[in-house]
Formats: sequence, C-alpha cells, structure tokens
Amino acid sequence: MLSREDNELLVRTGPGTPMGNFMRRFWAPVALASEVGGPDSTPVRVNVLGEKLVLFRDSSNRLGLIDAYCPHRRANMYWGRNEADGLRCVYHGWKFDVNGQCTDLPNCPEGVNLAARVSTTAYTVREQGGLIWAYMGPPELEPPFPKIEIFDTRPEQRRIHKLVVPGNYFQMMEGDMDSSHVSFLHSKLDNTAFEGSLSRTDMFEDRSPRWFASETDYGLMLSAQRDAANNQYQWRVTQYLMPFVTLIAVPRGERVLANVRIPIDDENSILFRCFVHPDRDLNSSELATIENGIISAETIPGTFLPIENMTNDYMIDRDVQRTKTFSGIRSIPAQDLAVAQDQGGLIADRSLEYLVSSDKAIITLRKRLLGRVKELMAGTEPPEAQRPDAYGVRAVDFYLPRDVELEAGARELLLAGTR
Repeated sequence: MLSREDNELLVRTGPGTPMGNFMRRFWAPVALASEVGGPDSTPVRVNVLGEKLVLFRDSSNRLGLIDAYCPHRRANMYWGRNEADGLRCVYHGWKFDVNGQCTDLPNCPEGVNLAARVSTTAYTVREQGGLIWAYMGPPELEPPFPKIEIFDTRPEQRRIHKLVVPGNYFQMMEGDMDSSHVSFLHSKLDNTAFEGSLSRTDMFEDRSPRWFASETDYGLMLSAQRDAANNQYQWRVTQYLMPFVTLIAVPRGERVLANVRIPIDDENSILFRCFVHPDRDLNSSELATIENGIISAETIPGTFLPIENMTNDYMIDRDVQRTKTFSGIRSIPAQDLAVAQDQGGLIADRSLEYLVSSDKAIITLRKRLLGRVKELMAGTEPPEAQRPDAYGVRAVDFYLPRDVELEAGARELLLAGTR
C-alpha cells in the first residue's frame, strides 16, 4: 500500500512538481529522430512533462526545441515558417533561433532594438540512437549523456516504434519491471511463447518467481528466479535505467528490447519500444518479426495511436481467450495497455492495493523514486544523472546452477560490451 500523498508525488510530472523537477535533471526522450526532417523541414509538435513545445531543424542542421507559443500574442509556433536559421511566427513575423533568442521583430519600428531583449523558452537537444533527447532542467546542472549501449548503435541495428496512449506513465512503467505478470498476461494456453517474444518457457511453468532487487548507481537491477531443469535456476534480470529506460531481460546473444517511457501529461504518456541488436545489423527475419503486429502494436495510419485501444476493448477475442491465449488480445503492447491504462482510472490510487511478495520489484521501484524525489525537495541533486558510465549494463535471461549466486555467476553477462 502507498499513501495518497506519496502516490501524488510519483504520478504528477508537470512544471514545478517534485517528480517533474526530478525528471528534468536527466536527458529526456521527446521524439523519434525520424519525425524530424532535414534543414528547414516542417516543425514537429512535442508534448512532454506537461509542456507544449515545437521541435525543428534549422538551415544549419541544428535542432531546436522551443515553447509552442510565441511570447508576443501566444500564437502556436507549429504553424511557423522554418527559414534562414530560425522559426518565424506566421502571426506577426517574430523569429526565434534554436536557442530561443528573437532574431527578428519586423512588425514594429522598435523591433530592431527590441529583438535582442526578447526570448522564449528553449531546451538543449541532441539526436542519439534513433531518438531526439532534450535536457529540460537548470542549465548549470546539464548532465553528460548516459552511456546506454543501445543508443550507441547504427540505424541498421535498431527499429524503434512509438505509441501515444492514455494513462499515467507510472502505471505503464511498473509493468515493464514486473516479470511476474509475463507468466500470465503474455502466455499461451499451451505454455509456448508468442512468436518473437520469448524463447524461454520456464516462466510459463514456474509462475511464482522469487525476487531479488538491488539498488545500483544507475537505478535498479530486478532479478526474477524460477526453477528450471538440470538443477538450475532461470534468472530474468531486468535493468531500470533511471528515470525513463527499462531494459527487458532477453537471452544472451539475442536482440535487446527496451521500453522508454515519458509522460505527456499526468494522464497520457509516450512509449518508445526499442528493438536493438548491439553487435550487428538486424536481419530480415528479425525485422519481419518486429513488424508482425504481435511484439509491437499496429498503429492507426498517420498517427502513433494503437489500433487496439480502450475504445474498442483492445479488440479482445473471447474465443481466442478460451482456446489459445491467456488474454485474448493479439499484441503484447496492447495486452499491457489493457491492464495498465485503467486501474480504477487513468491515474491509479495505490493506497487501495493489496501487495504480495511477487511485487517486490514494484515496491523497490517506488521506494527508490520517492527517495530521490524527496531528496531533491530537500536540496540534494540525483547522483545518477552525473554517472554516465554506470549506465553501461545489459538485461539478461540466463541459467545458473542452483548453488551459484547471481552476481558471482553473471557479472560479465550484465555488463555491456563483455559478451
């Protein structure tokens, strides 16, 4: 059970909120790199952390992320002209560069002298690993970019899907770290895995994992232990890279799956679902599996909205549920959405929960985030933001003899670049 006061700290992320201030201490994912065209291309709407922004690439190929509303008469800069190293408001012609500085104020005689004193909110932006990232916190505290292995890859090594969904970000993120639910929600009635999702079946046979949760320099290492044959344990080690990235456990040598989540506002969020092979290009078979509508959700053409959604009951097929799969919902992301979007509302009241030992990962996550948020409220900055090297870890699904301790037996597997 969580108090309503602590629940509010976790779920509110707008400007000036404690969690919003905390998240703004880190580089935040705000868009797919593919959403932004070349120099002077069409601006892109970006809504994250309760702020409405506009992303653009200027004539010199620099990225800019500025307040969506012109400081003059609050017209939306999305309609602006992207030209000559700046974005020009179409209402009265005020123009701003990627740093938010007004460079032209053409609609009044004093504009020549006044422009230098006019600016708008602008954030530092970088393109990395197929995503656009922004630092939205105090400029003097801008951290180095974390050394996350999957975001140091070539385009041929990755495929990233974006979903925009109703629901508080924290409800969605908790599911990413809950290996216990995989044995049920993502299972088939014959105990085999969905195509392209999981190559292990032990998680469908031992449905009551033992949890080992460790706090780390980058966030959390969350390990689920299950019984396996030959006097072994299956270990699924999920890594939470604070505060936006969860690396989902996969067998050694397979492509990586990462869920990267960011709030749009308190009742809506974005998922960047990243399929990456850190060692080689994705092959045609892997790409076909990624696009098959099972491990990734199909979207309504021209949008990032999933076809399976709340308004159509996620297209649940009750006959399939009776005869083939545990949920009757086709895609794995939609299965997650069905149970996470509405937990008594788009923002869950966690004071009503009844938690058990299999919820240890969730409990540890809540404690870690609440602890860091409360420290920041008291004036202590989150140390993880300044530890970029600590983020070089992997999430792994593997087997160990039952008499071998996890960290002793898997240290090298869990470090990036040592495979």
